[in-house]
Amino acid sequence: MPPLRAVTTPRPRRCGGNVGVSGSLAPPPRSGAVFEQVNGGCRCNTVMAFFRAASALGLSLLMLLLKDAAAQLDVCGQPPLNSRIVGGQAAPDGAWPWQVSIQRAGFHFCGGSLVNNLWVLSAAHCFPSGSAADYTVSIGRQALEGSNPNEVSRGIVEVINHESYDSFTNDNDIALLKMASTVTFTNYIRPVCLAASGSSFHAGTDSWITGWGDIGSGISLPSPQNLMEVEVPVVGNRQCKCDYAGVSVINDNMICAGLEAGGKDSCQGDSGGPMVSKQNSRWIQSGVVSFGAGCAQPNKPGVYSRVSRYQIWINGKITENQPGFITFTSSGTDSDLSASCSSVPPLATTTTAPTTTPAPTTPKPVVCGRAPLNSLSSNGTSVTAGQWPWVASVQKNHTHMCGGSLITEDAVLTDASCFSSPMNVSDWSVVLGQVRLSAGVTRVSVTNITMSNTSGSNVAVLQLASSLTLSDTVQPICVDTGRSFSDGTSCYSAGWGQQGATGDLQQVQTTVQSCGNGSSSDSFCTGVFTLEEGDHGGPLMCQSSESWYQTVVLTNSSSSNSSSRAAVLTFEKVSRHQDFLKSTVGVLPSAAAATTSAPNTTSNSTTTTSTAAPPAGRPLLCTLLLLSLLSLLLWG
Repeated sequence: MPPLRAVTTPRPRRCGGNVGVSGSLAPPPRSGAVFEQVNGGCRCNTVMAFFRAASALGLSLLMLLLKDAAAQLDVCGQPPLNSRIVGGQAAPDGAWPWQVSIQRAGFHFCGGSLVNNLWVLSAAHCFPSGSAADYTVSIGRQALEGSNPNEVSRGIVEVINHESYDSFTNDNDIALLKMASTVTFTNYIRPVCLAASGSSFHAGTDSWITGWGDIGSGISLPSPQNLMEVEVPVVGNRQCKCDYAGVSVINDNMICAGLEAGGKDSCQGDSGGPMVSKQNSRWIQSGVVSFGAGCAQPNKPGVYSRVSRYQIWINGKITENQPGFITFTSSGTDSDLSASCSSVPPLATTTTAPTTTPAPTTPKPVVCGRAPLNSLSSNGTSVTAGQWPWVASVQKNHTHMCGGSLITEDAVLTDASCFSSPMNVSDWSVVLGQVRLSAGVTRVSVTNITMSNTSGSNVAVLQLASSLTLSDTVQPICVDTGRSFSDGTSCYSAGWGQQGATGDLQQVQTTVQSCGNGSSSDSFCTGVFTLEEGDHGGPLMCQSSESWYQTVVLTNSSSSNSSSRAAVLTFEKVSRHQDFLKSTVGVLPSAAAATTSAPNTTSNSTTTTSTAAPPAGRPLLCTLLLLSLLSLLLWG
């Protein structure tokens, strides 16, 4: 591979670099600012960047530890002081509160991003050697020179480069830094959200790069060396492969961004810093500044490590208080699919003769709350296969720990108290569609566990490694968002209790009860029933208009109240967590219309069940007959 950065070869953007007013980041190791290009490309000069950086910073006082992993998702990617966006100039104080300056001997040399209160994400090429004790990080900093009243500094106790990092190809150019102590979140210090596995960033997706790198080729960031920002569009990987043909290998672990005409890019000193895009109200990090051919050169976009490819790796290293991962979704068709060149042939297209073209089929939307095998003909405790197709066994090291419920094709809801610190996500899995948890069941791995962070009881969402195939025995339940269930309504809970693999799934029937005067609007009360430890996290299920709704996540924090005529159990409604669920899993499935009889299925066959509802056209026919009769009576 040709030389890095300053030369005409890809440059790891780890040496000092800034985002400048011209619109590009400095060359290789990016430790400077973000900028729009002035006078062409940039060159990697680690030594110069090292000696022109700001003076050493003192350590701040230890801050309070944030306890829940959910804190990251609650606050990540939401800078309260980012009221406006401009490119190629100094960023306002607090606009990018996750931006980190990584320093050695008091001098800035690379960027990074805060992902929780103890860990920083950066690039592996920034740390080719040396001890973790050689590095410090500065967070909440606005300028490399002068006073920074909102900053805190921390020493580094551990540097983890990706085990498969290749310094020749720049593949897997990602690293994690563990700080010596936690930081407290403020308006100027907050974590960024990270792009989850399965995120899509189509060509043209608006992105922002920040840093203190060079503002042009050999042009350092002028005093007082303020944090800079620049806006660039994503360049699809097919086009990026064409742009770097014969220069570097672009693979799926990378994401590119820049202008075809050049002029805006990351550069030396910006290496390891974040590239972010906004989805709704959240800023999500899509890339880590890695390398490029020069800085801001035409048809040579910057290359970044694709964050969404490393969710499992990151969660495997940060086992407690994990970062907030959110799936970024681009709409429409990716224009990069049509990109081609001599080294990237056009995508193959298949033409079918009109006479043999099958009729187009539209996939059925996923609906919730349908249990086609649940006849409820028995009020006993025994459960048959498919009776409660969303009930899940949440397992640690293949041992049943808690109940749960499938709420989307790839997400399970359970009780946050099922998890204790420290927590290793790779230990956890989920079993669905089973009555007995015996050997040989199919387990689905968990890739992320996100917990809510509210007063009272909290819930957890388990992101599954793959979407499940829906069938009669595996279906999502509807999550109640505020329905009213009248007193006396029959509801059910189902779980394995403390039996684990030695017993079958059992159900318990109860009824909705009044919570009494003075109760919270978030309270949901039922008749008293036995709730064993292994049942925690499972759903309380009530039926409405032929669909089943989860009204409560069962928890050991429920209370028994016997002040009224009959004793009741009081739970907290799951609807109080609807904002958390929306931000974690996105749009939840909707209940099917009452006349829809077919359940979800991802197989080739279609299962149909009868429904008690009359044909849709019958009410209209009755209405017309009545109108005709009335007309005859009035007019003879």
